[in-house]
Amino acid sequence: MIEVVNKIDLSSGPEKIPARVLVHICCGPCSIMPLKAILGSAEVWGFFHNPNIHPYSEFKLRLDAVKKLAGFLSINVLYDEEYKPIPFIKGLKATSDGVKHPPKDVRCEFCYSTRLEETARAAKKNGFDAFSSSLLYSKYQNHEQIKGLGVDLAKKYGILFFYKDFRDFWQQGIDNSKEMGLYRQKYCGCVYSKIERYPKKYMKIPPVLK
Repeated sequence: MIEVVNKIDLSSGPEKIPARVLVHICCGPCSIMPLKAILGSAEVWGFFHNPNIHPYSEFKLRLDAVKKLAGFLSINVLYDEEYKPIPFIKGLKATSDGVKHPPKDVRCEFCYSTRLEETARAAKKNGFDAFSSSLLYSKYQNHEQIKGLGVDLAKKYGILFFYKDFRDFWQQGIDNSKEMGLYRQKYCGCVYSKIERYPKKYMKIPPVLK
């Protein structure tokens, strides 16, 4: 039986660093520094699973950027290449009482939890010692919520959650992504975040979001 360690910091010592880590990749640019940091201490595989991304053209751009990054870093990646936003949107609405445009905090928690859970499940199934996520790199995400979900899922699946605050490498990641010529997205990913990013182009944002 695997002993659950809820979070592991790279600075905590080599005895606690797992041998094989599956890292959820939200996009190419945000994944550079998390992957590089863990590569120095363990065998790392990426996991592209992002049913939140919309539309298909955006999904394809981000998928291609991850494949390009995998080539640069010479790492293996498990790809979920199926574009499936409908189940994601239906699941989100089920958790938000059917609100037409769910508020950001509700959307993000659902988005984090579904992707992290699939990562934990894939890690356990494929014999990895731990899982992590590039979401821990972004200054625009709810870091503490992501960490908390990772801890809970580690307990649920009996696998380690590899934790590190990768935000310290924020500017370095931006610089690297530009040097690599990776596609850099303009909004988080889901249809709601795109509407909020370009409200005049799509529709007036509901009062609940103001």
